[in-house]
Amino acid sequence: MRVYATPQFWWRAVIVACGLSGLLMNETRIVYYTSQSNLITLGFFVGALYWMLKRGTTAAPAPRLRGAVTLWILITCLISHFMLSHGANPLPGLADPDPTAATVNRSLFLVHYVVPLMVLLDWVFFGPHRQVRWADIALWILFPLGYGLVIEFRAVLVPEAPVQYPYFFLDPTAHGYGWVVGQFVRLAVIFAVLGAVVVGLDRLASLAGRPRRDRGRGGDAFADASASSSGSDGASSGASASASAGAGPVESGSGLSEGALRQG
Repeated sequence: MRVYATPQFWWRAVIVACGLSGLLMNETRIVYYTSQSNLITLGFFVGALYWMLKRGTTAAPAPRLRGAVTLWILITCLISHFMLSHGANPLPGLADPDPTAATVNRSLFLVHYVVPLMVLLDWVFFGPHRQVRWADIALWILFPLGYGLVIEFRAVLVPEAPVQYPYFFLDPTAHGYGWVVGQFVRLAVIFAVLGAVVVGLDRLASLAGRPRRDRGRGGDAFADASASSSGSDGASSGASASASAGAGPVESGSGLSEGALRQG
C-alpha cells in the first residue's frame, strides 16, 4: 500500500507543517505551555509519519499517547481562547497592517487554533478507535497540572527568571497561593472534562463506523443462511425425487431429479 498517497498521511503531514511553521514564525520560549504542547504534538506526528511509512499502515501508533496529545493540544486552544483572549475573534489580527504584528498573530493562530483543530479531527476521523480507556484521563491530566507545579517551584528557586509566571492564573503575587490552589482545582476539573470529551468522541467515532460493518456482516450471514436453507430444501427435494424414481417410470424420476438439482 502506498501510504504516502493516503489522506491520513497528508493530513498528518500538514499538522507537522503547521506546527513547525507556527513555532518558527515567532519567538518560542519553552517556558510556555503552548510551546511545550506544540513541540510534543510535532514530535508525535513526525513519529507517526515515520511509523506509517515503516509499517505500511494508515493507523497512528500508540493510541493512548495519541489521546493524551490530543487532550494537551486542545487545552492549549481553549485556555488561549477563553482565559487569555476572553473569547476574542483571532481572525482580524491575521490581516494586521503592521507586518511584524501580522506575522506574530499568524504564528499564534497556527499553534493555538489550526494545529489543535486538525489534531482533534484526526482523532475523530482516523483510527484506530476504542483503544483508550476512561481511566487514562487521570494519567493524561498529570502533564498540564505538573507543568503548573513546575512553574511554581521554578519561580521560587529561580526568582530572577525573565518570565516567572507565564500565565496569570499561576501568579500568586496579587491573590496569594490559596487563590492559585483554587485555580489548580478548577483547571483539574476542566482538564478531566476535556479528557472525557476526547474519550467520548473516540467512542462515538467507533459507533459511527460500526453500522456499515454490521450491515455488511449481517448481509453475508443472511446470504449464508439463505444458501444453507436452499441447500437443505434441495437435498429434501432430491430425496423425494429419488423415492419417486424408484416407484414410478424412469422418465418421471429423471425429470424430478433434474428439477431438484436445479432448485438445489
